[in-house]
Amino acid sequence: MRIGLLGTGPWAQMVHAPALSGHDEVEFIGVWGRRPDAAAELADRHGTRAYADVDALLADVDAVAVALPPDVQAALASRAASAGRHLLLDKPLAATVAHGREVVEAARRAEVASVVFFTTRFQPEAGAWIAEQAEKGGWFTARAQWLGSVFTTDSPFGASPWRREKGALWDVGPHALSVLLPVLGDVRRVSAAAHGPGDTAYVVLDHLGGASSTLTLSLTAPPAAAGATVELRGEAGVSTLPDSADGALAAFGRAVDALLAAARTGRPHPCDAAFALRVTEILATADSLRGDRPVPTPA
Repeated sequence: MRIGLLGTGPWAQMVHAPALSGHDEVEFIGVWGRRPDAAAELADRHGTRAYADVDALLADVDAVAVALPPDVQAALASRAASAGRHLLLDKPLAATVAHGREVVEAARRAEVASVVFFTTRFQPEAGAWIAEQAEKGGWFTARAQWLGSVFTTDSPFGASPWRREKGALWDVGPHALSVLLPVLGDVRRVSAAAHGPGDTAYVVLDHLGGASSTLTLSLTAPPAAAGATVELRGEAGVSTLPDSADGALAAFGRAVDALLAAARTGRPHPCDAAFALRVTEILATADSLRGDRPVPTPA
């Protein structure tokens, strides 16, 4: 499959470009970016072509991989789908529900495949665990803690304007939801959402399966406190999401495999744009409920 890359930032450099250039079933056609000099540098590093015009790239490919902020991604994904190009997208799908819905509708009309890269879902240990816990059922409650230190270290992602604006709810919240939804079922109600230290968000969810879950999400955790944990409790006892033996690069390679399979068979992948839209709807609902409620000063 001929794939072009949209985006030149740290994620594109660390994950997308190396995975595309090293994939046996992919012809890495070229790179387009909002900064032509960065596109040229990244393309040269991987022996491919830099495109100054996004439509010129779309004309030369079968699919696009997108490593751009969600508001930029949504517009370009709709444009690519309308041109008949398959979509390998990042989370969150879009910055608003309306823009996410446009991506889903464009992909549906054009009958193109879509896969959204929720990293954990493409790690073998996590994937097997999710399938096993979903099969067991009978879960009573769950807690997910996704704590990062992006804003408390020299992370290359710390200067990202959209992360500064949207915070952990929108950045790591999709990862937590991508694990919980296939196990506990869709969200029936966002029961509560609140702010914590820095960009920390606390969210309480009621699921259609009858379980509840709590999310603690942050990009401002102290480095020593960073990490991800998902714990389920129910009739089968207690189960915890296992650690993965590999990182984002290998996981993205599997996401490429998933796009190839979806395009070849016509069968939607579980992490397609429609699933990512549902995640966006839940995030938007939680965002609308968050508010600062100061404790009244004693008389």
